[in-house]
Amino acid sequence: MIFKVFPIKYWNMASFEKFMNTGEIFKNISVLSPHYVPKILPFREKQMEEVMGVVAPALKGQKPRNMIIYGKTGTGKTCTMKRIMDEFEKVKSDSMIHYLNCRIYNSRYRILQKFMKFYYKELEKSGFGLPFLYEKIIETVGKGHQMIVVLDEIDMVKDLDELVYTLTRANDEAENGGITIIGISNKLSFKDKLDPRSKSSLHEIEIIFPPYTSEQLQKILEQRIDEGFQKDVMKSSAINLASAITAQESGDARYALKLLLRAGEIAEQHGKKNVDDSDVEEARKRVEMDLIAETVNTLPEMHKIVLHSIASLSINGSRYARLDNEIENGFLMSGEIYDEYEKNCRSLNKKSRSLRWYKEYLNDLEMLGLVTTTPSSKGIRGHTTLVKLGHTPEDVFEITKKNLFE
Repeated sequence: MIFKVFPIKYWNMASFEKFMNTGEIFKNISVLSPHYVPKILPFREKQMEEVMGVVAPALKGQKPRNMIIYGKTGTGKTCTMKRIMDEFEKVKSDSMIHYLNCRIYNSRYRILQKFMKFYYKELEKSGFGLPFLYEKIIETVGKGHQMIVVLDEIDMVKDLDELVYTLTRANDEAENGGITIIGISNKLSFKDKLDPRSKSSLHEIEIIFPPYTSEQLQKILEQRIDEGFQKDVMKSSAINLASAITAQESGDARYALKLLLRAGEIAEQHGKKNVDDSDVEEARKRVEMDLIAETVNTLPEMHKIVLHSIASLSINGSRYARLDNEIENGFLMSGEIYDEYEKNCRSLNKKSRSLRWYKEYLNDLEMLGLVTTTPSSKGIRGHTTLVKLGHTPEDVFEITKKNLFE
């Protein structure tokens, strides 16, 4: 057998050097991240004082009141709480403060296990039941510790009643110390789903974070621009435009920062030395898709299938819309969506869940702002729920299709 020898071809190796040397637009891109916590939080001094006043007793060994922090997405709730946690931890005391994102830790068991790992490393292993975790909480608090549990996006906890009951009951049983719940939510009505006993046991203080105005957003952006962009790169008209767009859309500072980041990247891609209005306008189109994609990517599979079904029907049209003139444009009947959901489950070789679970999925999607639901009038084929997408159907369809079918 004759082996043919091919000459070795040497390819040009790419180098990181050219990427390291390009710095005409950005100085420190990390400060434009929504996870970055600046040392100074403009326009949140009042709220910070209020929250610190509530949690301060823990530093003296006393139990603080439970608290719920409300505000729309991007109003500085999480950043403010994290800055307060930093200050809290600087003071020497036996009290501890634990932060949990309830999109990730969305059940009583997962939440209890997560923050109790700090005290008992063996809880890293699975297999410990709720009674064991509960006893460990009482044992820890009983030593005189004040334990503050911060539940970000508390409305995402599936069994919130049970969680509230467990933590408040532990307070009753522990001889010393105590547990304080601080919930963060963008839904003013989330407590409506709580059992009356849970509402009563919370006995919480409420603090509301208002949306930022256009002028406030402009100051926030200027602060981040000074830290994140090279000097004089961002034109003042581009800052004004980004602030105005954000204030008009939602007052969401995270949206504004994402807009700046995208605009800077677009200017960089085009080889420009400045970020101008045209870059902000182009960024606006891309950011909306980015935000939807980020949210959809974190959804469980069944939620994605329901959302895909709504988008598909929204594009192709409801078969009932032609029969019921009272259905407003863009709204779909819940039953029709469920039929489409079952059909898509079959296409994906997945077992569809019951109507009860389907309604839970709709509730979760509404909490995330992906859909809007409303009860129908009595004239529309009996009494049903009408559902409408919160974003452009074509965009949602493409994102969910990529997640599920590609």
